[in-house]
Amino acid sequence: MNSISPKERIFRVFDKKAIDRPPVVCPGGMMNAAIVDVMNSTGHTLPEAHHDDRLMAALAEDVYTHTGFENFGIPFCMTVEAEVLGSEINFGTLSCEPKIQAERFATVSQVEYKDISQMLKQGRISHVVQAGWHLSRKNADVPVIGNLTGPISTAASVVDPMNFLKGLRKDKNGSHKVLDYVTDFLIAYARLMIEGGAAIISIGDPTATGEILGPNMFKEYAVVYLNKLIDGIRQTGTPVIVHICGDLGSVWQYIPEIRSQAISTDAKVSLRKLKDDFPNLVTMGNLSTYMLEFGDPKRVSVQAERLVKQKIDIIAPACGLSTSSSLDNIRALTQTVKEV
Repeated sequence: MNSISPKERIFRVFDKKAIDRPPVVCPGGMMNAAIVDVMNSTGHTLPEAHHDDRLMAALAEDVYTHTGFENFGIPFCMTVEAEVLGSEINFGTLSCEPKIQAERFATVSQVEYKDISQMLKQGRISHVVQAGWHLSRKNADVPVIGNLTGPISTAASVVDPMNFLKGLRKDKNGSHKVLDYVTDFLIAYARLMIEGGAAIISIGDPTATGEILGPNMFKEYAVVYLNKLIDGIRQTGTPVIVHICGDLGSVWQYIPEIRSQAISTDAKVSLRKLKDDFPNLVTMGNLSTYMLEFGDPKRVSVQAERLVKQKIDIIAPACGLSTSSSLDNIRALTQTVKEV
């Protein structure tokens, strides 16, 4: 079984089949591993790669080659969707990821509903899809993970986030309408990535946490629209990973209701307890990104070995990597998983 490819290994995990060891991945998107050390050593850099499909593919290959992660992850930010939906984007620098400069709408009642088929032709969507095409055809044994910003976070990147969160309580009809529209757009975008070669879709929804929403709104909004998105993607036969940020304590009972193939969590969550409480879940994570930035290789290796021995299904950084993360630390993570 040592000869199985990275793509086959992670698909075996999704199918709950026997494997030699857990995969070690960094999906991209909110978990972007295009760190400064890698970019400086190769000359394939951001922000340029956000706008050029061949450069995006080359940088994804660089990350795979230099870090030891067993996947390609595209795009390298969480702003592709918000840009298409009308928000103003600051594309950042070599060491600073893109961010929302200004949301397009002040409240959910002001959102404009456009033709999704036309929106798919706008912004950087074609670059992401084409990058996946380049990567998948050149490296058939390595999974391309296409990344989406989840429904709640996308909506809060298009509508002023404070007003959006207030609207979840005060304008439920308007909020559901916006989230339904955003989710339809995300499904269509995901399907384009899959047609282009993405083998897995990873959804990062950092605003959809129990700490921000509370348990009732997490169940009413986050679970409902994540599942609509997951179901729309899984109709293509493509597996889905969902990352939930923060402390899951207040929404613990709702995690098994999320219909993704794997659940990824932040470092503060005990994945061993999650596995114990919900044995059918495929767990992913959750090595501290603070440690990957500020720790040392020996400590990283110890923690990576701990995750493997706890039988976490897929080993990965806990959340978004800092662009200044240590390449030596990342290699300590990936090499330990492969050698334990």
